[in-house]
Amino acid sequence: MYLKAILLLGIGLLGSIILIVDHPSWRTAALLSVAIWGFCRAYYFAFYVIEHYIDPQYKFAGLISFVRYAVGRASDRKDA
Repeated sequence: MYLKAILLLGIGLLGSIILIVDHPSWRTAALLSVAIWGFCRAYYFAFYVIEHYIDPQYKFAGLISFVRYAVGRASDRKDA
């Protein structure tokens, strides 16, 4: 699992470096930073907030599991 985390971090760093080298501007760096921050917060919400604060009974297996859960809850609210 640690190797997987290191490889994923490496992929993210490599992609970020390539993007900054290809388009070297403060705007590109700022937009990349905001995009990374936004995706990190969404990931945190999908797994930690939902599981610990909204529905402690539900355990997520991945992003597809989260989408199924979110769509299911939305359709449950429409039926009520």
